[in-house]
Amino acid sequence: MLRLTVFEFIVRAIPEAFIYILACYTLSKNRLNIKRYIFSSILFATCMYFIRMLPINYGVHTILNIITITVILITINKIDIIPAIKSSIITFICLFITELVNMLSLSLIFKEHLEAIMENTILKTISGLPSLAMFFLITLYCYNLRKKGKF
Repeated sequence: MLRLTVFEFIVRAIPEAFIYILACYTLSKNRLNIKRYIFSSILFATCMYFIRMLPINYGVHTILNIITITVILITINKIDIIPAIKSSIITFICLFITELVNMLSLSLIFKEHLEAIMENTILKTISGLPSLAMFFLITLYCYNLRKKGKF
């Protein structure tokens, strides 16, 4: 089980959901609807929270999150099925890459102290914020390119 604390939910899950939905809108080339965007982001963050509470093996929650976000994109955001599936998978891959870069950087900087950091919920959440910032910057860059018609 990958339980989320309230701190992790507020500091990591909610911002991640907002960025994730924005990335999916961008990749699917759909126009951003603010009401749907806010509602679906909060719904996705809540779903992530409950999915992480399920007694399942590590990694299965990722598949469930992809399915959940795809359903949210199709039903709430009115994005076609194929673009919704493509954008959710591409976005998860992008998030994994930024998290990989962040973890590699942290392991180089903190070396043997990394395990202690990962055991502390607050330090773990804060140390994960650079990957979220990278993910946000990539999403924002792509969103701006799309608005200019270059993406």
